[in-house]
Amino acid sequence: MSLDNYFNYLLIAVLTIISPGAAILLAINNAMRMNLRAVLFSTLGNILGLFLLATVAMFGVGVLFQTSPLFYKWLKWLGGAYLVYLGIGQMRNHHTHLVMNRETLHRACSPWAVFRKGFLVAATNPKPILFFSAVYPLFMEPGRDSLLSFGIMTVTFLAISFTSLMTYGYLSTRAKAWFFDEEKLKGFYRISGALFVAMGVGLALWG
Repeated sequence: MSLDNYFNYLLIAVLTIISPGAAILLAINNAMRMNLRAVLFSTLGNILGLFLLATVAMFGVGVLFQTSPLFYKWLKWLGGAYLVYLGIGQMRNHHTHLVMNRETLHRACSPWAVFRKGFLVAATNPKPILFFSAVYPLFMEPGRDSLLSFGIMTVTFLAISFTSLMTYGYLSTRAKAWFFDEEKLKGFYRISGALFVAMGVGLALWG
């Protein structure tokens, strides 16, 4: 991959990743409810999900995804339903105190639970696989190793995603003091839950 090609791809990737979406909202939510450790495990799950989608797109299923309405609708509705599920759970959240004892915090920040949630948010979202299957071919250059180009673009995308989610999470932990008020925290849960639901419905109807 030429340097010019790489920088063009880098710009597209950055603009795509930093735009608020389900993964960013989940990182903010985990930072507010738990801590930066929860954001880290959630982000690692999200990165794994993105890597699997990139691999699937690279090896041709992206073509099937774009040409098979049934496959597209199945994944689209699955992703939308999962986000709606997360949103309803968030709106019904009864943890109105951010200051929790060590035992409660440990239970709330189960590494596997937040990792799994981050993975599912990425793996059930059709937009990343559309991005990979549509954008990757634009930067594949004749006469160059396609697997090498795939590796460069995927590592770049995952690194930007990791940095973006952790940055959002860190900034959110610094804003926790604003949510020490119980009514404000309830409002946050309702708003963030509604955003999850809205994104889930939008995802199911998108495209």
